[in-house]
Amino acid sequence: MPKNKGKGGKNRKRGKNEADDEKRELIFKEDGQEYAQVLRMLGNGRCEAMCIDGTKRLCHIRGKMHKKVWIAAGDIILVGLRDYQDDKADVILKYMPDEARLLKAYGELPENTRLNEGIANGLDEEDEGGGDDYIEFEDEDIDKI
Repeated sequence: MPKNKGKGGKNRKRGKNEADDEKRELIFKEDGQEYAQVLRMLGNGRCEAMCIDGTKRLCHIRGKMHKKVWIAAGDIILVGLRDYQDDKADVILKYMPDEARLLKAYGELPENTRLNEGIANGLDEEDEGGGDDYIEFEDEDIDKI
């Protein structure tokens, strides 16, 4: 029989997600950093994000966050800009939804930024009044089936 080489199995590698409950201090951007909203995930630890300055950048998720902090489309992130590549950036931090709302309230994010819904999500306000998507049955119809 082979020897056990590791310290545990799959559940040990996943670990406990204890950091969700505790409140953390709100981190604002510094020089060389920018706020961005994730447009889509590309895989291999990368994502495409639209920065607040209007530039679309390819962002690399740093190793400390990789497989620990899950980033999805529509999330607000803090990226570190590169001096030598303007079209690429590094993800420093993912803001929780309540932190993103605070940033918008403090005026750090522009008013037209849409929070807490994905980019490819749902209907706009003008599309909601469309046709009915459900069929209404009466009691006699159900008895015939």
